[in-house]
Amino acid sequence: MPDLEKTDKENFIDIFHRGGGIDKFKPYGEDIFLFDTYVAGTSYIENMENFQEKIEIDTKVKFFREIYNEYDENAIKICLETGEKIGYIPQVDNEIFARLMDSGKYLFGKVYHKEKKGRWWQIGIKIYLEG
Repeated sequence: MPDLEKTDKENFIDIFHRGGGIDKFKPYGEDIFLFDTYVAGTSYIENMENFQEKIEIDTKVKFFREIYNEYDENAIKICLETGEKIGYIPQVDNEIFARLMDSGKYLFGKVYHKEKKGRWWQIGIKIYLEG
């Protein structure tokens, strides 16, 4: 029995002090709310009307950095989990989030508001840091 206890303690030390398997643990345990904003550029997305049934309150959206975007070096594209692009994080809000993503942090969003405004869709999102 003492050998079993020793092995368990060694594994614990390996995990937390030598980096073995550390990626299996979330440091915070819960996702951390950072900011709320809206999806920019929805009026430029082709077939946006076709995506509306997939966008509901609490729909999770993914963020992707576009470091070679010709209009904004901090551009962050917003996509549905099925891969369809629905817009961008507004340029006025994206610098800090771009830096976080560039440093390896995983950010995502959740829809909290959706409303048709004339010919375009206003989609409010909350930005989270994965815990």
